[in-house]
Amino acid sequence: MSAAVLANMNARAVFLARHGLHDRPSGTGRGADLKSVLGDLGFVQLDSVNTFARAHDLILWSRRQQYRPKALEHLLHRDRQVFEHWTHDAAVIPIESFAHWRLRFARDERRMAERWKQWRRGDFTAKIDDVLRQISDHGCCTSGEVGTDESRGSGGWWDWHPSKTALEYLWRSGQVSVVRRDGFTKVYDLTERVIPAEHLNRRHHPQETIEWCCAGALDRLGFATSGELAAFWDHVTPAEAKAWCAAALADERIVEIDVEGVDGKLRRSFSWPDLMDAATATPAPRVRILSPFDPALRDRKRAERLFGFHYRIEIFVPAPKREYGYYVFPVMEGDRIIGRIDMKRDDGVLAVRAFWPEAGVRMGTGRMAALRKELERAAVFGGCSDLTFAKDWERSAH
Repeated sequence: MSAAVLANMNARAVFLARHGLHDRPSGTGRGADLKSVLGDLGFVQLDSVNTFARAHDLILWSRRQQYRPKALEHLLHRDRQVFEHWTHDAAVIPIESFAHWRLRFARDERRMAERWKQWRRGDFTAKIDDVLRQISDHGCCTSGEVGTDESRGSGGWWDWHPSKTALEYLWRSGQVSVVRRDGFTKVYDLTERVIPAEHLNRRHHPQETIEWCCAGALDRLGFATSGELAAFWDHVTPAEAKAWCAAALADERIVEIDVEGVDGKLRRSFSWPDLMDAATATPAPRVRILSPFDPALRDRKRAERLFGFHYRIEIFVPAPKREYGYYVFPVMEGDRIIGRIDMKRDDGVLAVRAFWPEAGVRMGTGRMAALRKELERAAVFGGCSDLTFAKDWERSAH
């Protein structure tokens, strides 16, 4: 059956608009303005790698260049406008979404109880009440402050001692919450002490949460398969997302369209009925340095289909075998990925080591000037007093 075709150029424009990368970055990047960015994106992934800036901070800075990390700390720790939990990875999420996480809490609790006892070191379930009692009686704690009398493993997630495993279980099941981070170390407290009452006491039927997840994912993706809707929050099952799409299609709430990839191939997807009629101008021709975990690039397969951009993290690749570098940042101009850059904050200096343009990208004088300007802005954001370039960095860009 034929369907309307969304041309690749329009698909990229729609997708970037839904991800806050369509217009030039403006806004205060704090308070209500920052909260609106998080709401538009749905969540922002947290990551500990800090060669230049942590992933969540760079994601937010790419959209609000007045943003500084303290603004997110205030929303999370002081104002309780966001909370921290799990999507496909650790993330900060608008507090209004908390009640919908109860479905995940319940499912994760069952899954962990069934599986973790089989491969975690020691019986962590015997420590659950002890950990809860410790937090209740003595206040918030870190994973290093529970089970201090227990033997320690290697420190990897596969070898946590029983009390640390119990604490993680309590967090994943919603019984404790992250009250703040010290550095990048999570500090936990009882959920009723962390989450504001209006959100703590709200409940949704599971079917309401499935509707919220699928509709919310489609809002933010613009177009998607049922599998992509399920994967967005990693919250509902593929079968649930497939059933939602079938029902919504039958009710004419959504339609089927064919989305053109950069190679001209069509991919059948779902969208809201008005997507094809929405006039979406070409994204602003701004050069941006993005996090490898940016929401627009997190789905590597979608990024390759829409932009022709293949990316993989090479942190765990032995240095001699790396194609680019330990932690390389994608560079976008308008609706196109133009390259990737290796840079590092080192003793107050932003050191640029190399830049690799994508195939077919010509780094002329104007484009190089725009890239340098963005690097100057990045240096300010990173608190760097100077910006340096490797001797041959420009040669790698031609």
